[in-house]
Amino acid sequence: MLTLTLEDFMVELTDGSIKNVGPANKSATVKMFDVESAEAREFGDKRVKLVFEDEEGSEIQISLFPEDVRKLVDDVERLEEESPVFE
Repeated sequence: MLTLTLEDFMVELTDGSIKNVGPANKSATVKMFDVESAEAREFGDKRVKLVFEDEEGSEIQISLFPEDVRKLVDDVERLEEESPVFE
């Protein structure tokens, strides 16, 4: 399941084209639950792309620098040692 929350979001739809309207203070939050698959792949010369897909075919792609991926891996390893989630 994919949820998308948009804040201060307004667009103009004219003749099938979408155009940003208003100030550039928009923000969004995306959450995905019930992930069916997750993978990491190269993205360009300097990044890693994490790709998550749910059972309905919705997909989220996240591009990170290698040092950020290493921090994420460290967090997961710490959870494996300390959290009851991994029991």
